[in-house]
Amino acid sequence: MAQQLGTHFLLRTRGDRLADGGPKTIAEAFERTARRGVYRVTVRNRQGEASEAILEIRYRHLRIQTARAKKKRYPEMTVTVIEAQERQMPTDRDRIDWKLVTDLAVNSRRQAVEKVQWYALRWKIEVFHKILKSGCRAEQVRLRTAPRLINLLTVFCILSWRIFWLTMTNRIAPEADPDGVFTNLELRILDRLVNNNSTVHRGRRRLSHYLIKLARLGGYRARNGDPPPGN
Repeated sequence: MAQQLGTHFLLRTRGDRLADGGPKTIAEAFERTARRGVYRVTVRNRQGEASEAILEIRYRHLRIQTARAKKKRYPEMTVTVIEAQERQMPTDRDRIDWKLVTDLAVNSRRQAVEKVQWYALRWKIEVFHKILKSGCRAEQVRLRTAPRLINLLTVFCILSWRIFWLTMTNRIAPEADPDGVFTNLELRILDRLVNNNSTVHRGRRRLSHYLIKLARLGGYRARNGDPPPGN
């Protein structure tokens, strides 16, 4: 499908397929593949606490065989398989053990790490889709024609990205100047609609000050001890 659309793919494989004509599988092929480097990534445990995981990076070009029932529709492909495996077994979360398959060029450690970084964005993409589905309720619309649905989803995508961006920006730089996020008119509207409460710091205007005001319009209570507002 990616080839028909003139694009590429990067995906994580679940099953262990035969490689290079068999009988060895992808996992068996990687048992003797040299490590090409390490990559450090920030992860969170089941309690939401952040820690650093050290991933060993391996990659190699393999010819992947298709299941027998699908060989006529899907021929064999030469792809690059990237293995990102955590060195040690963590005690408070699942061990990272990714096998990524791509038709993009991977001929160096830098290119392999780049693809691992791309795949790590998957969770942010899923949060974006959650905002699109649960927040904008895109699946509940009742439009009867495809053009109207496309127009509405286009607006929803822009809105969902904006909400996600605001949430992440507030968590990364809560002390930033709000002018970098809101227009002057938007700031004046928020000041008019939402009064300051005891949890808002007085003095210099901060991004978090106005993000809390915006969240209060959606039901956020802004009580002492409340975590930052979510999407």
